[in-house]
Amino acid sequence: MKSSAQISLSFIVLLLPGLLAAQPSESELAKQLANPIASLISVPFQLNYDRNIGPVDDGERLTLNIQPVIPFELNKEWNLISRTILPVIRQTDIAPGAGNQSGTGDIVQSLFFSPVAPTKSGWIWGVGPVFLLPTGSDDRLTADKWGVGPTAVALKQTGPWTYGALANHIWSVAGEDARDDVSATFLQPFLSYATPTGVSYNLNMESTYNWKSREWTVPILLGVGKVSKIGEQTVQYNVALRYYVDSPVSGPEGLALRFAFVLLFPR
Repeated sequence: MKSSAQISLSFIVLLLPGLLAAQPSESELAKQLANPIASLISVPFQLNYDRNIGPVDDGERLTLNIQPVIPFELNKEWNLISRTILPVIRQTDIAPGAGNQSGTGDIVQSLFFSPVAPTKSGWIWGVGPVFLLPTGSDDRLTADKWGVGPTAVALKQTGPWTYGALANHIWSVAGEDARDDVSATFLQPFLSYATPTGVSYNLNMESTYNWKSREWTVPILLGVGKVSKIGEQTVQYNVALRYYVDSPVSGPEGLALRFAFVLLFPR
């Protein structure tokens, strides 16, 4: 009669070939990362540097966005994908006499309901709610408003190419009465090319329209990423140049930088 240890070892040996075969390649992971609603657990740490902020263009801001993406299988036909953005900010001289601020900003939480299978024409899509949570630790780092609205994404993957767009709109529904209401639309068209070696080239635009002030913020980003490993941990490195085509009078201007480090947990 086999011991429990022998049974466990035999079970692992039987499963190991399937587990190894299930591990996606670097190229496949790069393509999954280009899909905002892929069935892939990832935790990006995205560092953004902006400058020329404020009425006299002498302000600077460092923003570390912590952005866990967690998919949940609801049933055989539908997934729920949770995308969270928690900003950690350090800024200086963004307005005359403003000084320095450091701390957390407001969380944006998106939930996408997405079919497991693409459409017959190959489109992948998801829709759901988006929430604004006033988690800012300083008056200059928060809108002090609770917000809600719709969000949607649609994309297509053809060979090494991924193209599509993500959008949301947030209205404030509660919060500090003395603060300005929120009504903002976010639009992000994107294009990505993944090579067989896990290198990806990315072009996207992260534009926001503030319906209260009637102002656009429109940065265009051109970047490159590489899927790799640190020991047994699969990761992706990214670097991107960002250029502000349009921004409010006191918003960031010109060239900016983005660096990202992504922890990947393939299923």
